[in-house]
Amino acid sequence: MADHHDLPFKAEYAKSGRSACKGCKENIAQDSMRLAVMVQSPFFDGKMPNWFHERCFWKRAKVANTHDIHGFDSLRWEDQEKIKGKLGGAGGDAGSSETPDNFSTEYAKSNKSKCRVCEEPIAKNQVRISKKDFESVRAKMYGPQEAWHHVDCFVEKRDELGFGPEMNVETIKYFSVLKKEDRDMLIEKLGKGEKPKKRKAEDKGDGGGKKQKKDTEEEKKLKEQNQLIWKIRDELQKSVSNQAMKLLLEINGQNNPSGESKLLDRLSDCMAFGALERCEECKTGQLVYSSEGYRCTGNVTDWTKCMYITKTPKRMPFKVPKEYHDVEFLKNYKYVKRDRYFPAVTVSSLEGPVSSSQDSVDGPSTSGKPLGGLKFVIIGKTSKSKATLTSAIEKLGGAVVSKVGKDVAACISTKEEVEKKSKNIKEAEKNDVHVVAEDFLEDVKKGGAALMITQHSIASWGGDPITKIAGLSTPKVVAKSGLKKAEETHFTKSVPQTVKMTVKGGAAVDPESGLAETAHVVEEKGEIYNAVLGLVDIVRGTNSYYKLQALESDKGTTWWVFRSWGRVGTTVGGNKVERCGSRQSAINSFKELYAEKTGNDWNDRKNFRKYPNKFYPLDIDYGQDDESAVKKISSAGSKSKLPKSVQDLVCMIFDVESMKKAMMEFEIDLKKMPLGKLSKKQIESAYKVLSELQELNTKGGTQTQILDASNRFYTLIPHDFGMKKPPLLDTSDIIKKKTEMLDNLLEIEVAYSMLKGGDEGEDPVDAHYKKLNTKIQELDKKSDEYKRLVEYVKNTHGKTHNMFDLDVLEIWNVDRQGELARYKPFRDLHNKQLLWHGSRTTNFAGILSQGLRIAPPEAPATGYMFGKGIYFADMVSKSANYCCTSKTNPTGLMLLCEVALGNMHELTAADFITKLPKGKHSTKGCGRTIPDPTKAYTGPDDVVIPMGQGVDASVNKSSLLYNEYIVYDVAQVNIKYLLKMDFKWKW
Repeated sequence: MADHHDLPFKAEYAKSGRSACKGCKENIAQDSMRLAVMVQSPFFDGKMPNWFHERCFWKRAKVANTHDIHGFDSLRWEDQEKIKGKLGGAGGDAGSSETPDNFSTEYAKSNKSKCRVCEEPIAKNQVRISKKDFESVRAKMYGPQEAWHHVDCFVEKRDELGFGPEMNVETIKYFSVLKKEDRDMLIEKLGKGEKPKKRKAEDKGDGGGKKQKKDTEEEKKLKEQNQLIWKIRDELQKSVSNQAMKLLLEINGQNNPSGESKLLDRLSDCMAFGALERCEECKTGQLVYSSEGYRCTGNVTDWTKCMYITKTPKRMPFKVPKEYHDVEFLKNYKYVKRDRYFPAVTVSSLEGPVSSSQDSVDGPSTSGKPLGGLKFVIIGKTSKSKATLTSAIEKLGGAVVSKVGKDVAACISTKEEVEKKSKNIKEAEKNDVHVVAEDFLEDVKKGGAALMITQHSIASWGGDPITKIAGLSTPKVVAKSGLKKAEETHFTKSVPQTVKMTVKGGAAVDPESGLAETAHVVEEKGEIYNAVLGLVDIVRGTNSYYKLQALESDKGTTWWVFRSWGRVGTTVGGNKVERCGSRQSAINSFKELYAEKTGNDWNDRKNFRKYPNKFYPLDIDYGQDDESAVKKISSAGSKSKLPKSVQDLVCMIFDVESMKKAMMEFEIDLKKMPLGKLSKKQIESAYKVLSELQELNTKGGTQTQILDASNRFYTLIPHDFGMKKPPLLDTSDIIKKKTEMLDNLLEIEVAYSMLKGGDEGEDPVDAHYKKLNTKIQELDKKSDEYKRLVEYVKNTHGKTHNMFDLDVLEIWNVDRQGELARYKPFRDLHNKQLLWHGSRTTNFAGILSQGLRIAPPEAPATGYMFGKGIYFADMVSKSANYCCTSKTNPTGLMLLCEVALGNMHELTAADFITKLPKGKHSTKGCGRTIPDPTKAYTGPDDVVIPMGQGVDASVNKSSLLYNEYIVYDVAQVNIKYLLKMDFKWKW
């Protein structure tokens, strides 16, 4: 079973004597305390505990504080104290202190090890230093690993690695084994350790006697409460049957949990503090105790669990009916109204969603955490101890160092310390580093580190935190999952990009079944017994799939049910092939599994209803068209009679590999959603969800509503996030990106569908050219027309678009079948211009065959500044940005279109147009830079080419840098030219 919490460790009393310690391999006795390291299961989409005896656990795990241990506060008080003792203090906070035992040095045994800082090999026989790694996937599964470093790299990062100036290099393991000259070298570089300075009484992190007294009072309350709960729990376990306990919970309006341990926990909580009323938010959910408060276990919708949590739930007196008075303990029980007391938690790993903004500059996070990759210095007297603050920073993804430098994001201190101008405060001012108050750590939990640093600054200096943080975060080291890139490959490196499917009859047999060559999917009365299901839960971080097939041998003598499950885009998961006695038996088994996983009857799946925590069927056409039917084309060796440049163009816009790369850029899972299998219905449903999300973001929807819609979107369109949590779709930017993704998916689908079929014997290049229904003729490079268009490109490159230059490689005349006739009503309209339009190369098969189109009605308004229309520009570089090229993929395609603009509705800021004002034919977004109107060229039919160099438009207070032109009728557009561009990226 998966554990649904984000904490790295777990503690409980063994429910039986069957579990084996991962350390000593001996069984763990029933009812004895056991501790676990939580690891990603290789078999299902969730985490599982690796259990240890308490004595063995500490050899394998490094725990920062008790808040990292799920279930800690449910242990008996004496066991809590035992764990706190191991962490080095009654506060249960070990901070980031390191011991010499965690470090070692030796001569490299080979040249295979890599330095954890620079990632370069460490030469054989070179001195290397290790810090024990307790955090990686391998360390959690197999025990601490040696993380080796070059000596100089270790010295450079000593603060981050926890080897502070007070530590003596002579005390680390195997130091004495080194040669004298190497020992001297290490002493010179790392020192023998400084004696820690005695802190003045007023400088102590505990703030003096009052704080100590407060801690004692808190400890006393928690101890008395713990003893009360365990007294009740022990009495219940000793004298009340499980059946009686279940009935007592039911009588008091509580849900029954599974398992004796949870039953005892819930009943003892109710008897000590009162029966819990239902959740205030979803009205039906059962509240359950957790260390952060009472959590709702219900669901707000069929897609999303309720996020309600409170420390002060409403309660009712707990009742014990007379018929239970045969048990002395129950007979003597009298309800006493009490409140459950919660320990103060500095930072907790609350189960919750990851905001999309946490990957932005304003909340940089290479680990999916608000302070990911950032360094902090703690200066002087603070109300919380340095160890507590260090732990809080580390929980948020940051690191604490001892020296103030330009690589420090901020210093944490007090106004008094700033006024005193201590040595470190002066260093902060010298390096222009912000100084912030302690409450910064509380407010930054939601993300937005740069903004929070500015808001909580208590000093008069400090540079721009957005620029600084963008430079300080280190995306090359850690993935968004919180795992290092090297660790993430533990679950992703062997995932194939595509899977070859062999089609037989109505569908393809999944290759994982091992039966693809000898069996086919059962089909009866037109029904194909094949299903692919998805389940996304952003809160838990799950992104699961479940595949189900009823199979029959090609000889018709054997039947099976195949199922596979796991996490999308990873090796996490498993599969099972189950033999059945008959065809009907296989069908029945398939239907039973479908009902179990979805909550719906297979025969009534057309009226499908989503149920909480159940899978949802993906409406995707799997395998019904063989990939071999797709004609992959190349101009090399082609017998086509088309001009070579046109042949190359056709091959470029029908390139299957480019289509796959485009889908991978959008994090689409190509295994679950291969090219050519997309359902238009599914994409339209996804558009509707994005429209709903945009409305929620605009009008201020609750996090629960955004969660619900995000879960639906990711289920409809399978994404490959690897091991990271799916991000919430909670900003206009991410909704815009997902809208663009769906736009591109529709275009790719058009192109891919055109790749199928064609006359046998006909050259594939010619066959695909015909499907475009467009006459494409190469423009003579020596002609005035060609030279004029090249000049148009040269003159209208915006100054702010300085990341690339543009070279024209080819220009073609374009004559789309039927487009001129459609344009005819607008040919006599005044104000016609030749304008730019850019798009991904993968979109041009759809554009040329079907014309430029307007976004579907299901699409959200976001991303369309002036409403849903067709957008053009008079500056080439403005449109070129939409070609989505890169240094490794520098070739793009652009259109020049004759656009009938007529009377323009002129605007200087975004305004979503649903209907133009009377007498207007188009919208113009007026930019601050325009092509020099005195240099415009007027061609045949009075079509203006705005080909002058950029000049100031003298437009007051426009939010646009350059002009945009929008028409809302496809008939106002006549595609004239297609240009092949070389993007010369500078960086």
